[in-house]
Amino acid sequence: MQDPNPLPWGAQDRFQAHFIVQQFPDKELSSGQESESWRLRRVARTKLKTTGHFGSKKVVDVTWEGGKLAEDLNADSSLNEMIANQSVNDATIFVDPSNNGIRIYGKWKNSHDFGITKDLFDIYNNIAGYIKKIN
Repeated sequence: MQDPNPLPWGAQDRFQAHFIVQQFPDKELSSGQESESWRLRRVARTKLKTTGHFGSKKVVDVTWEGGKLAEDLNADSSLNEMIANQSVNDATIFVDPSNNGIRIYGKWKNSHDFGITKDLFDIYNNIAGYIKKIN
């Protein structure tokens, strides 16, 4: 007998926008500890303090966890205020180094919720500015 409720395999209706800041490790860095230190200085993610439950959940405060980039982002109160005005899903932001740049991205969204507002683009643009300042 065939399963009346099959599992949803294959392509899912989920999207995620990645903003890439091109920044490469210095050529003189070896593939060892120095390269790892370069990556760790550029890792950050938001830690949200919220009130309410489920659909009424609101962001009250934003702090950043990670390396040097997180310290710089924590010092910018206007950026953190802009993030606190976003929904919980939009306020959850990750910054990760990759082989050919540094990715800024948020949570996965379905096709109905997917989109980048002007405020969210400004937030990502400000984060990109801090990434470019790190030596």
